[in-house]
Amino acid sequence: MKSTKILMYFLLGFGVLALGQTVAGSSPAFAQEMVELESVTMVMAEEAPVLSAGDTAWMLTATALVLLMTIPGLALFYGGMVRKNNVLSMFMQVFATCCLMTVLWMVAGYSIAFSDGGSMNDYVGGLDNFMLSGLDINALSGTIPESLFMVFQMTFAIITPALIIGAFADRMKFSAMLIFLGSWMLLVYAPICHWVWGGGFLSEAGVLDFAGGTVVHINAGIAGLVAAIMVGKRTGYPNVPMPPHNLTLSVIGASLLWVGWFGFNAGSAVAADNAASMAMVVTQIATAAAALSWMIIEWVFRSKPSVLGIVSGAVGGLVAITPASGFVDPAGALYIGLIAGAACYWGAVILKKALGYDDSLDVFGVHGIGGIVGALLTGVFAVEAIGGTPGLIEGNTSQVWIQAYGIIATIIYCAVATFIILKVIQMFIGLRVSEDEEREGLDSAIHGETVP
Repeated sequence: MKSTKILMYFLLGFGVLALGQTVAGSSPAFAQEMVELESVTMVMAEEAPVLSAGDTAWMLTATALVLLMTIPGLALFYGGMVRKNNVLSMFMQVFATCCLMTVLWMVAGYSIAFSDGGSMNDYVGGLDNFMLSGLDINALSGTIPESLFMVFQMTFAIITPALIIGAFADRMKFSAMLIFLGSWMLLVYAPICHWVWGGGFLSEAGVLDFAGGTVVHINAGIAGLVAAIMVGKRTGYPNVPMPPHNLTLSVIGASLLWVGWFGFNAGSAVAADNAASMAMVVTQIATAAAALSWMIIEWVFRSKPSVLGIVSGAVGGLVAITPASGFVDPAGALYIGLIAGAACYWGAVILKKALGYDDSLDVFGVHGIGGIVGALLTGVFAVEAIGGTPGLIEGNTSQVWIQAYGIIATIIYCAVATFIILKVIQMFIGLRVSEDEEREGLDSAIHGETVP
């Protein structure tokens, strides 16, 4: 139907042009009117959304890459870092989260994040797309099917809650975890997604977040910190050594995260264009720089560069470049990566020890700190010629303060809402497994399975 309308506009414009040329010699005024009418007709045709096969093909690929980040990427990354008697539990938690978030995003999450919230639109979307109503096969979002945009955003809604799991690894009830993450996605993730990408107040304020520095990483990092504190430390921590049981799995998982992140960042251009290409370039540079930064710092202060350190640094670089990936040039990406590697090392190694909380797999140290650093540095290194907004380096001091505003708003809402959700769950079913179950390991105690 839309293609037929576009064809009609072009035919009408052609006919008007021919008629105008025929009478132009005898009536200059009439000819001028015909030219103006032709211009209006052409503008109408140009503004009508048209499906792009190239953009659609790229976004199908990007969507698959982002899903790859969670299953198997994050599952392997986290699974290798826990103790052997909890590896299947970690796989189960990540896999179940993927399934649960898929259903909840379809039912209400997408609508809360991206539909019009009416008088409350600054803060939350409405329910116009409840159960994906109105999402027919011909609906477009820009140059791609809206169904594809919906499922691309679904993969973000899957991985963000899944990231939180690492903060309370080895000790939360499976039932409590499902209720917590499901509630959190609808009550925390979806509204903040609306604030930044759905036309909410942070978008109106000019906060720059190309692919999820605030929406994904600060959000997950703060929720992870609150959850780790409320659930409490693992039995024996920090006196009992709890080394990763299989770093090979973690390296494979981190590598899949790195590859999948190109879908995460370059895919956020929502087109196969120069913005997607530059986002891919800066993602690669920042990730490598952060991995080297962490490795060198660890080498200097701990005498040995570790495998866990370099992959953690790489993830920190991926996190930090995420909000900046559509706004900075390669030089800015290099600086962001170098700073992020050092900042995430500090967060995961020094800050955690100083404050004494048990963030099992450094969700806050890597994602929280990395997201904050990346969001702030976006305001420093943003290049107008790339993303349309200058940063501090180009003289726009206010952008740093705008970024800080977005960070603070996200932290406050996420921390308070996460605390309330966990407190309610704690009151009704409890958050933590028994001490005997924890010592036995969740693989056997909760799921009845073990790794030989």
